[in-house]
Amino acid sequence: MSTQKRLEGKIALVTGASHGIGRAIAKRYADEGATVIALGRNVGALEELDDEIRAAGGKAVLLPLDLTMYEKIDAMGASIYERFGKLDIVVGNAAVLGELAPVGHIDTQMFENTYAVNVTANFRLIRSVDKLLRFSDAGRAIFVTSGASAKGRAYWGLYASTKAALESLVLSYAQEMDDSKVKVNLVNPGRIRTTMRATAYPGEDPETLPTPETITDIFVDLAADDCPHHGEILRA
Repeated sequence: MSTQKRLEGKIALVTGASHGIGRAIAKRYADEGATVIALGRNVGALEELDDEIRAAGGKAVLLPLDLTMYEKIDAMGASIYERFGKLDIVVGNAAVLGELAPVGHIDTQMFENTYAVNVTANFRLIRSVDKLLRFSDAGRAIFVTSGASAKGRAYWGLYASTKAALESLVLSYAQEMDDSKVKVNLVNPGRIRTTMRATAYPGEDPETLPTPETITDIFVDLAADDCPHHGEILRA
């Protein structure tokens, strides 16, 4: 890891920060000098993350929140402005797998819940922080997608379609930012050792997979002032 702190003085919001990829991004951003607003549902895991960040000399603010609490997401941008006066980086990482099942057999409540977290919550997140990102000298919006979105795949219709919808939403937002200082991108992390991956592939040996910590470089690159990418889907 570089000793240069590329995100010094930045304010970064990371969703799904209590575990997996979001946790790894939050820790890396703190190591790079950012003040991290760590959003997640697991209070205990967030507190452990906070302890680790502070022990390493970093700064974190915990935001225990379910992303489907839309009214609180809507109010979040104003709250961040009141406390910090700005927001430089947002990482929309939180997602759920839903269920792997034939499309005709997907539970309707499961369908709605999965779209609520994977798509609607990110839409509300963009609405909430859009003005703050525009105020930043180098606003950065980064969203985590999946290779599952690329084409139809039996039994993956629910999760894959949410990621396809997310990509369309974010790429549209990116085009709307073409004349601003904000850069918007998506990252496909590939095969990574996460709880979601273990649920989707129960017979797979997790020790054969890279850890979330191994893919944080691209999230720093996309968050940095010198980021050359905009409106792209990049592979970690």
